[in-house]
Amino acid sequence: MPTESGSCSTSRQAKQKRKSHSLSIRRTNSSEQERTGLPRDMLEGQDSKLPSSVRSTLLELFGQIEREFENLYIENLELRREIDTLNERLAAEGQAIDGAELSKGQLKTKASHSTSQLSQKLKTTYKASTSKIVSSFKTTTSRAVCQLVKEYIGHRDGIWDVSVARTQPVVLGTASADHTALLWSIETGRSLVKYTGHVGSVNSIKFHPSEQLALTASGDQTAHIWRYAVQLPTPQPAADTSQVSGEDEVECSDKDEPDLDGDASSDCPTIRVPLTCLKSHQGVVIAADWLVGGKQAVTASWDRTANLYDVETSELVHSLTGHDQELTHCCTHPTQRLVVTSSRDTTFRLWDFRDPSIHSVNVFQGHTDTVTSAVFTVGDNVVSGSDDRTVKVWDLKNMRSPIATIRTDSAINRINVCVGQKIIALPHDNRQVRLFDMSGVRLARLPRSSRQGHRRMVCCSAWSEDHPTCNLFTCGFDRQAIGWNINIPALLQEK
Repeated sequence: MPTESGSCSTSRQAKQKRKSHSLSIRRTNSSEQERTGLPRDMLEGQDSKLPSSVRSTLLELFGQIEREFENLYIENLELRREIDTLNERLAAEGQAIDGAELSKGQLKTKASHSTSQLSQKLKTTYKASTSKIVSSFKTTTSRAVCQLVKEYIGHRDGIWDVSVARTQPVVLGTASADHTALLWSIETGRSLVKYTGHVGSVNSIKFHPSEQLALTASGDQTAHIWRYAVQLPTPQPAADTSQVSGEDEVECSDKDEPDLDGDASSDCPTIRVPLTCLKSHQGVVIAADWLVGGKQAVTASWDRTANLYDVETSELVHSLTGHDQELTHCCTHPTQRLVVTSSRDTTFRLWDFRDPSIHSVNVFQGHTDTVTSAVFTVGDNVVSGSDDRTVKVWDLKNMRSPIATIRTDSAINRINVCVGQKIIALPHDNRQVRLFDMSGVRLARLPRSSRQGHRRMVCCSAWSEDHPTCNLFTCGFDRQAIGWNINIPALLQEK
């Protein structure tokens, strides 16, 4: 009983000391604020090349930093006083709290553990504060260099894929779960041609490298090649959509989506019969692409195989087997007879057809979940994206480990690389679209608010390096495609 009374007395004394110390600190801080108020006012009155809004934001952010560290400093002092009080009690009484014996070594361990916890708390709080500040600057930067130019609305279901024609006239192509593919005028946003030859979801669309031909892959287990002829309408002045609201993270429900019950593509010409139908798969054809030259095409299917076809005869040239689960994507090299296929088996494979007599295959293992896409860049690099929330850059000459890894907070869908500038566009399940360079440095994030951007999962992205109006196109399951103007010089300068 005397021991408990002594403990209570000691505890009250410690509380009184902490309280008086806390009041002393508050008075000291108040005095410091009074002393530092004049220099800050003088600083605000000084001439500066920064805009007043930017200076005001900076001063506010630095004020937040100061307050955060002030609170941490006070908490640090109080915790250290608690440790000292505990040490004094244990040294005087020779026993631990709750009646447990505590040796000097254990006391040192306990004090060390408390100090370690405090250090970790300081690091965590500092990291959270600085991340919030950096995020604020990234948002401002993104708005300055990434602006929404045009929305392409006309599909009646989600859009799986988007592509840009490589020949004149340059048009935009979209593939949708509504069993159709649409061609669009990039400048006006009007639909020019509708393809309705498939009886299943259209999962992919790619344009021929030199002719007005489109290659589409479908859930009906086929891939179609069809010819189109379009006449571009006269562009009209576009409304200014560069101004966005300050609510950059507004969550939108399905009721916030544009009203798409009316079919905006019903008045455009319709193509119903393909020029060529590529058959031989036993499952959904999830993607297709042209080999260099456009005389052959490759398809990827959920039947775990990829097929190489002769376009002119529609004959199967090679059946590429080896993946253990369904394929998710295929891509061809722009200048060489190389194909890369990705799969749910967490790998992607490189197929080499440069020697007509044989074809070799190399397996890349580095992801822990479905590889959603793998695409070529200039030179000997491949970029792969996965549901494991990472993107990896690989050197084809060294398959053992990636040369760069990008870690994100959401699963990644079909990625695309701006070949000329080496910028990777990452569409995410969480409606975000982020831009990175090949070394893994984050460059920007496309604006996303209640007024612009995608309202549901972003499925695919496609760069248009030579088109003057839009540099990047994205599509999503909110049934729309969006054209963005990316100020690439400003983007790279910010880096």
